[in-house]
Amino acid sequence: MTTGDAPALGTFVPPADGGPAVRCTRMYAHPVERVWRFVTQPAELARWFPCEAAVELRAGGTVRFGSDPDLPGSAGRVLAVTSYRHLSFTWGEDEIRLDLEPDGTVATRLHLTDTLASADTAARDAAGWDVCLDALTAALDGEEDPGPHHTGPTAAWRARYDAYIAAGVPFGAPVPGLD
Repeated sequence: MTTGDAPALGTFVPPADGGPAVRCTRMYAHPVERVWRFVTQPAELARWFPCEAAVELRAGGTVRFGSDPDLPGSAGRVLAVTSYRHLSFTWGEDEIRLDLEPDGTVATRLHLTDTLASADTAARDAAGWDVCLDALTAALDGEEDPGPHHTGPTAAWRARYDAYIAAGVPFGAPVPGLD
């Protein structure tokens, strides 16, 4: 089981602090090896990541993305990998960073940081990552969840998006399925 039923919103990192970026943190009541498998293996990624992804787990390796309507047939580059601790890669113009911290032998803290190409994507992308991390929670807990792969924004995404805007996170980028 994963801790915390209602995770707090992620944070916005302004450009002056190395951003713009959005950062989401979750604690999972699962060992780091299990969480690592879910953030690196295609079959597990399919259960929570926004699109199909296959990662070549080495610095300089390729990340192939499929089923992304905004970036069809795109590929990114693995920037760094440390087994069971860190994975960073490019996706379009963004840089995604996943950092895992074991908390004892049965829990893991995951920090997901998306360094954005443009600040106006912050609220949209943060809401998207929240929905994806909700799906990761369900997948880790063994629940059947269709994952975040939808043709448009869901009610859960919209609630998070509105909450980010209310918190002052930059917005304005087109939202696929709404704009």
